[in-house]
Amino acid sequence: MTDILSDRDLDLIFREARSYNRWQDKPVSDVTLQALYDLMRWGPTSANCSPARFVFLTSEAAKERVKPFLMEANVPKVMGAPVVAVVAHDDKFYDRIPELFPHNPGAREWFSEDEALAQETAFRNGTLQGAYLIIAARALGLDCGPMSGFDNAGVDREFFPDGQFKSNFLCAIGYGSEELLFPRSPRLAFDEACTVL
Repeated sequence: MTDILSDRDLDLIFREARSYNRWQDKPVSDVTLQALYDLMRWGPTSANCSPARFVFLTSEAAKERVKPFLMEANVPKVMGAPVVAVVAHDDKFYDRIPELFPHNPGAREWFSEDEALAQETAFRNGTLQGAYLIIAARALGLDCGPMSGFDNAGVDREFFPDGQFKSNFLCAIGYGSEELLFPRSPRLAFDEACTVL
């Protein structure tokens, strides 16, 4: 493929995108959430294992369920957002490998027979998919407020009581408000973060 995104597109997804703390009073439809998932699911994962699982909290009642587990500073960020995604991963993702990795269905045993590898793979690739969710949301004109300030064990008890899914981070999704938007923080330069050998 030789096409590249325009500078405007790159600004939208990366250079001018921000992490928001407050939200406009503008809903995000279920159709938009489906489009968001249908875009992000194409990001690569190890052996196409696709361990991420998402719970989209859209109602006031659903957000009230997560509220007791939030750091105080994150309560307004979550409760004011049109949508809050619980980004989680499936510890038994490997049961879907014969379907998702059909040219080597035996790859299931790579993980089912090695619990440590399975947990490491689920966490790493679920985190990648959470990042794809953010990029896809921005590409669709949405804003995000990812956060890790919450009680994972409490969220898991509330939303995943059978213990198979594990929460990783939360991501508020909607249309950001500039209220309480901090000045943009610096990033490391290439020479500070990268080595070319």
